[in-house]
Amino acid sequence: MNILFFLTPKALCSFLHHDDSIRQAMERFEASGYSALPVLDENGGYCGTLTEGDLLLALRYLCVMDMRQAELHSISEITPRRAVQSVGADTRAEDLLQLALEQNFVPVVDDKQDFIGIVTRSRILAYFLQQPSDGAHGSAR
Repeated sequence: MNILFFLTPKALCSFLHHDDSIRQAMERFEASGYSALPVLDENGGYCGTLTEGDLLLALRYLCVMDMRQAELHSISEITPRRAVQSVGADTRAEDLLQLALEQNFVPVVDDKQDFIGIVTRSRILAYFLQQPSDGAHGSAR
């Protein structure tokens, strides 16, 4: 199965730009309601993923105590605690499933490494829950 079937396109995704300020990132997290967002470079390439936890640690280590200070620091100063791996649009569904076990979402890039969207774990689970059971696992007693 083609993983693009599961794709939420970039136009419908919340994301950050690598040169956004910490304040902009905080506002984007609040507006989106997500706890992790992809980070893109100026050309739309995938740079990584920033989590709310990464942001909180950065506030502590950079001694950012008010919004004026948060405007002075870029999210590029933040080192994420965990790398979120992206996949190409031609990735096998099995490989996508493996990553989805470890990540809430999987960023998808094209052959130029430009971000084209995400595949969420919930979208994959919903698809498989809608599939008819083949009865291979027996019936419940």
